[in-house]
Amino acid sequence: MPLKDLPLDAQPREKLLARGPGALSDAELLALLLRTGIAGKGVLQMADELLQLPHKTANGFGGIAGLLHASADDLKRVKGLGPAKRAEIVAVLELARRAMAQRLQERTVLDSPGAVKHYLQLHLAAKPHEAFCVVFLDVQNRLLEMEELFRGTLSQTSVYPREVVKRALHHGAAAVVLAHNHPSGSVEPSRADEALTHTLKAALALVDIRVLDHIIVGQGQTLSMAERGLM
Repeated sequence: MPLKDLPLDAQPREKLLARGPGALSDAELLALLLRTGIAGKGVLQMADELLQLPHKTANGFGGIAGLLHASADDLKRVKGLGPAKRAEIVAVLELARRAMAQRLQERTVLDSPGAVKHYLQLHLAAKPHEAFCVVFLDVQNRLLEMEELFRGTLSQTSVYPREVVKRALHHGAAAVVLAHNHPSGSVEPSRADEALTHTLKAALALVDIRVLDHIIVGQGQTLSMAERGLM
């Protein structure tokens, strides 16, 4: 059924304005972005099907998080998503990243560990390859920059301590948060993860830069090695 044929109080836009965004389902929120369906398929049905299909199949992305982590090229595979719709979906994710980065630039990371995890989820969770990132912090533990320094296969990545130290000095960092993703989904740290953390802590300590945490990111979950007592 087209949105215009729904009762007024059931139409997503009117429902949002009257009751707030929290009153809408994921499909209704997505329908607002999509705006129109395709021949034989209304926009709400199209939105629901996109959300229900497995993560990053040829046609769907497994929930709102999977869809919003998709790249513009990923979205080309979805019938009915033209350039304008693809751009709007990708823009939503980029706005979320920038809003989170601004929050971390204004507030100390140690005061908002949850925000750090959400920020890293937005950047790392949906990458098909393993990526190692460093969050560079100032003397007040506020965000200076985040960089993806290394990437590898699904099973391993090579991280060079000298390059991490070089980039930390370039940014004038006083502390860092290390982060990498596990594309397999599990966030349990491996022996190699623990060894790498201790190697980087020792290398950065030589230039008086602290390692506050090493966060592992999976689909929909994160693990703090500091909270686990592995630092």
